[in-house]
Amino acid sequence: MRRLIFGRTNAALATALIPTTLTLAVVRATGSAATLGVVLACELLPMLLLLPVAGVVADRFPAQRVVFAADLLRGAAQAAIGVELLRGPARIPELAALSAVTGAGVAFGTPAVRRLVAGVIEGADRLRANARLGVAEGLAQMAAPAAAGGLVLAAGPGWSSLLTAGLFAVSAATLGGLAPRRPTPHVERERFTAELREGWRETRRHSWFLAIVTGHGVWHLAAGFLLTLAPVIAVRRLGGDAAWVVIAQAGTAGMLIGVYCASRLRIRRPLVAVAFGGAVYGLPLAALGVAALVPSGALLAVVAPTYFAAMFGLGVLSPLWETTLQHRIPQESLGRVGSFDALISFASRPLGMAVAAPVAAVTGAAAPLLALAVLVAGANLAVLALADVRGYRSVSPGRPRRREREAMAACHRPGSFN
Repeated sequence: MRRLIFGRTNAALATALIPTTLTLAVVRATGSAATLGVVLACELLPMLLLLPVAGVVADRFPAQRVVFAADLLRGAAQAAIGVELLRGPARIPELAALSAVTGAGVAFGTPAVRRLVAGVIEGADRLRANARLGVAEGLAQMAAPAAAGGLVLAAGPGWSSLLTAGLFAVSAATLGGLAPRRPTPHVERERFTAELREGWRETRRHSWFLAIVTGHGVWHLAAGFLLTLAPVIAVRRLGGDAAWVVIAQAGTAGMLIGVYCASRLRIRRPLVAVAFGGAVYGLPLAALGVAALVPSGALLAVVAPTYFAAMFGLGVLSPLWETTLQHRIPQESLGRVGSFDALISFASRPLGMAVAAPVAAVTGAAAPLLALAVLVAGANLAVLALADVRGYRSVSPGRPRRREREAMAACHRPGSFN
């Protein structure tokens, strides 16, 4: 488990360094927000287009090899960006093309990582592993912007990109050597397109999965609105720049504490907890909507705790959701099914960020935030109507169910067979 966490931490830190480095490099070279948007879009679009294909690849080949190749691809792209930036001012076409290569690496690595965790970690240890991975990735995301900014200011963006490439190389070397504890059962492979269709059929077979992923798509869309509109509301209505810093830090703390607690809380019905974890995201949306209507610095005392609660809920949600998928989806289909989950998540948040400002310009900030608060709560709590969601139970780590405890006790009674 330590090797897995070490490798994923390096990959998470490298991934989190990229946006800050690219942003500073492009702004230094052009000063244009539109140009920056083009470069970032060149990373996102291949990611979205290739995810279904990447799901098939993850199911066809050993997960550790796919992760190894994906990390090497991202590392090579970042090394090329570093060399390009060290040669002189950033050339946008080259940065856009290399960002597209990075996006392709993200697409192929995402479903394969889920399969890698499922193959390397077994049983109740999966929840612990997913929780520790969540903490490590959360800390990496916190540290990366400051690290990238400091390195860019001290040495230039080229060196930041080369550091990123090195971290991806370490991740590839660490994760590429991992082997599943049990060999994946041999499955007769069909044509690539047939496997793609079979992955969609397998996805539709799990109604609970589609319902919950729809709810996740809604809160990701809402997160795009919140991350776009909340800083403006905080600065203008809640007391200035410091207000947004307080809100953002409350959210970060909530996420880290939630992920840390996920494997320590005795949650018997994980999908019910996942539903409530997503629904709680409606609280800061509603609080910010009220703040947009009734400006008052005193409302900061409401907005910050609600954002903490929302991010705590998402922190608990993430490892529970990952572990549930790794238990309930057949391993030979996990890459394809998981790719649809990632596709919804990756697409919804950028969409929200893209349309938030235009919508707010027409309706005001309060209306979309309040509407999304209701939609987030409704979409995530609606899944509780499904018996597969309410009835699914899991065994908490280190604590077997009552019948299992009784069976173990019976095995040690006098006269019992051992």
